[in-house]
Amino acid sequence: MKYRFALYWCFFLVFTTSFSQQGVDFISGSIDISIDPYQEFIKGSVRYGFKTSNKADSIVVDARKLNILNVRVNKKNANFSYDGNRLVVYKNIKANRSYNLKIDYEANPNKAVYFIGWDDEDPYNNQVWTQGQGKYSSHWVPGFDDMSEKLVFDLQISFNKDYEVIANGKLIESQVSDSIKTWHYAMEYPMSSYLLAFAAGSYQSQITQSLSGIPIQQYIYTDRVDDYEPTFRYSKEIMDFLEAEISVPYPWQNYKQLPARDFLYAGMENTGTTIFSDGYLIDSLAFSDKNYVDVNAHEMAHQWFGNLVTEFGAKDHWLHEGFATYYSLLAQKEIFGEDHYYWKLFEMAERLKDGKGEALIDPSASSLTFYEKGAWALVILRDRVGDIAFRKGIQSFLETYAFSNAGIADFIKSLQAYTPYELSYFEAEWLQAVDFPADIVINFLKENNASIRQWLVLRRELTTSSDSNEVVIKRYWTENASIFLKKQILSKFTKSLSVEFLKEIFDSGQPELRKMLAVYLDRIPPELRNEFRSLLDDNSYITRENALFKLWVYFPGDRVEYLDRTSGIYGLPNYNIRILWLFLAILTQEYETPDTKAIFRDELFGYTSPDYPYEVRQNAFTIITEVFELPDQNLKDLVNASVHDVWQFRSFARQLLNDLLKDEKQKVRLRELAVELNEEEKRFLTKQLDVK
Repeated sequence: MKYRFALYWCFFLVFTTSFSQQGVDFISGSIDISIDPYQEFIKGSVRYGFKTSNKADSIVVDARKLNILNVRVNKKNANFSYDGNRLVVYKNIKANRSYNLKIDYEANPNKAVYFIGWDDEDPYNNQVWTQGQGKYSSHWVPGFDDMSEKLVFDLQISFNKDYEVIANGKLIESQVSDSIKTWHYAMEYPMSSYLLAFAAGSYQSQITQSLSGIPIQQYIYTDRVDDYEPTFRYSKEIMDFLEAEISVPYPWQNYKQLPARDFLYAGMENTGTTIFSDGYLIDSLAFSDKNYVDVNAHEMAHQWFGNLVTEFGAKDHWLHEGFATYYSLLAQKEIFGEDHYYWKLFEMAERLKDGKGEALIDPSASSLTFYEKGAWALVILRDRVGDIAFRKGIQSFLETYAFSNAGIADFIKSLQAYTPYELSYFEAEWLQAVDFPADIVINFLKENNASIRQWLVLRRELTTSSDSNEVVIKRYWTENASIFLKKQILSKFTKSLSVEFLKEIFDSGQPELRKMLAVYLDRIPPELRNEFRSLLDDNSYITRENALFKLWVYFPGDRVEYLDRTSGIYGLPNYNIRILWLFLAILTQEYETPDTKAIFRDELFGYTSPDYPYEVRQNAFTIITEVFELPDQNLKDLVNASVHDVWQFRSFARQLLNDLLKDEKQKVRLRELAVELNEEEKRFLTKQLDVK
């Protein structure tokens, strides 16, 4: 397998023409850094090897808000200028020569490197991790923000020996000196610098292998080892499937995955080293509620689509996200079956039908367009050209542009060589058109999936039949009917069903249907009291959460029983059950003593603290503000949340803060608390108070 990529590598060196600087081809980058997480400080050097085809009098390097200490070219000091964004090195460069550029620097990065947990008392919270895409790796290492500049990197990272450091490439060696350990990772093939990554934290790992022999190393927190299997379930199967389906070997030396706290996205496909949100660290009970399989397959598919072949720019973003989403769907089809696959496509189509409509070649299109419309475009494209032509076109595209850049036109050209179908029709309809072709999609689903076909007929019959909804639904609710069809019915028409029919569904023992009833039954009739009580023992945290709340509301005489049965359960990574339980225990007059309730209250209100992941904090803020006024510490936590790096949590917090600022009393309280905030929080709050 490796011989093929050696040929690709030779092709890259000889024929690549996409330089960020005309006539200068950067070949390799060697990064050597030491990290002080308490000061959020990086000191290091980077050495670049490059070749020239033309003369030049300067070299330009991206470097964002760094302190440049020294610059050398071929071991000689060089003059330079620096404006805080670009470093210009002045050197008379001759044509057809090889050079070495070394930059010594310091950084206190405010983007791209994130220092988590170093100011609290829990050592398990301590992490450092990077996010290059959209943030620019040049915030922590002078480099090249242009995706077209691809280099073979190695990284030497010095850090506290009590932690583990993970980075792109193969671990060549590690050395310990006193309390500091240095890890040396090296890549084999070139990549774009936005895919550079490292992470440090309290990790341990397990290694398995794909069928082709690729090491798959997966990291878990040292205090969460029991969650390893459910979190990484099916990783090997996904790798094996993708290699077989794509027909191009996995292109990197190994594949590593690791969770990170308060990560900005679900996951990021750094070359050979995916970092993902620890909101996907789950136990087996949570697997049916929330699992990592979709994200796992998506980020792994990016190792081909985005990493092996990289877009030129945003107008070609379909080649990254649409393809990764599509191949993730195919992997899920392999694991969970065809019904799962087609119903996922149906859900995506429903969202796209309600969307504003955007072209896939629009560089400013939304994620919905690039990911979900992009995946649907490939579903239809494969249907039109056939499996053989599609797979040959994909293989040709990846092999032709391996370790370099390509655009949509290059993909179309690769595929057109294998099909008589005129792809310009596809381009006009799916890539250039703004509207989502809903009729084409629905016809495709009807032709390929019986349960979706049944749902569409049922939905139409419910609007035209003189029979009751339940009578119509029962005609389709057979023993062998698809579980996905039944779930869809319950999500839309639970209120139309009689108690007798609902009892039958409860008694079926199907966990997914019982979960749907727990979620979608707004009111619990007395006749279903025992059925709902049984939900407290189901293997689903979502089921238990909804059952606990609704039983507490509709059957107040047994609140103590419900609380006793769910005591000590934390639930999903956002502590969905524990936070609800504390809230209900505090409100239940007959439950526990006032002193114990005070302990419950302290725990509940403590979950808004930065000591906890943002999902826990958001859940706590949401439920506390339903009834209680935020004490001073929680108000300070809210301001802290309003400047959080995760935009979804930041937006939530700012909206909640804006609502509070409508109350003059809360404005006065916040003004008084401002002196206790850090500078960033104080600047933000002062601005908000002035606006209000």
